[in-house]
Amino acid sequence: MVFARRLGSSLVLWSVVVAALFAPNRVLANACFLVILLVLAWGGMREFYGLVEKRGMVCFKGWGIFGGLLLMASTFVYLSGMVRPHTLPSKANDFETGFLVLFVLGLCVRQFLSKTNPAGLLGISTTLLGLMYVPWLLNFVQKINFFPQVDGRFYLIYFIAVTKFSDMGAYGVGSLFGRHKLIPRISPGKTWEGFAGALCFSAGASVLLYVLAPGHLTGMTFGHALGLGLLLGAAAVLGDLIESLFKREAGVKDSGRLLPGIGGVLDLLDSLLFNAPLMYLYLRHVLTD
Repeated sequence: MVFARRLGSSLVLWSVVVAALFAPNRVLANACFLVILLVLAWGGMREFYGLVEKRGMVCFKGWGIFGGLLLMASTFVYLSGMVRPHTLPSKANDFETGFLVLFVLGLCVRQFLSKTNPAGLLGISTTLLGLMYVPWLLNFVQKINFFPQVDGRFYLIYFIAVTKFSDMGAYGVGSLFGRHKLIPRISPGKTWEGFAGALCFSAGASVLLYVLAPGHLTGMTFGHALGLGLLLGAAAVLGDLIESLFKREAGVKDSGRLLPGIGGVLDLLDSLLFNAPLMYLYLRHVLTD
């Protein structure tokens, strides 16, 4: 029953994403894409800072959410070519680095002005971690979508599909055959059998997508498909464990209750957040010149 609710929620959510990416009107497609990312970033940051507060630590929640949404919106304006054509991936990274420097400086000024928070080091650290963990990692989704040398939409669908097949493999195989605990002190439900299932499902999905859409995945070969599938499958499990660590410290099972069978926004994104930069780096440094 839980698996059915999780599968149903996932199918609805990612169907909306695919429909937004391939809308006939490119302006409308980009607008829907930005709105979806902003909603996910907003929800993910609210949940993360909520975990921080449940742990009894301080953070500048409003400043972090404002900075995260501004980061994603300004990156979208830059990458979509609304100001000038986007041709070099390195320039997008430089733009983002400049934004992060300004955010940290602004965060320090925010602490200078605070009259109620004596734990400046903790407040600055938790707020910055929230921005880096959710919108900064999620921003790589935009870099994939607007990658200048390929049709990034297909690679975006590819990386989401492979990651989610990893999740399904880990959950399904782990539930049916799981006997040996992976890291019980962090996530008692995760097993080595589930980890193997994640790798098998992600590698299989990657190879299948390569076979079904060879002309759309620029630079992809069977070897790349197999290796990248295994890499994304393993990183998806790691991303899930990282969120489990945060939730365990905060004393909660799910980051939220928004999505039936899944939990909160962070429960939806946990495996995708670290896979997005891996996919981008592989696309930039291995699959393209």
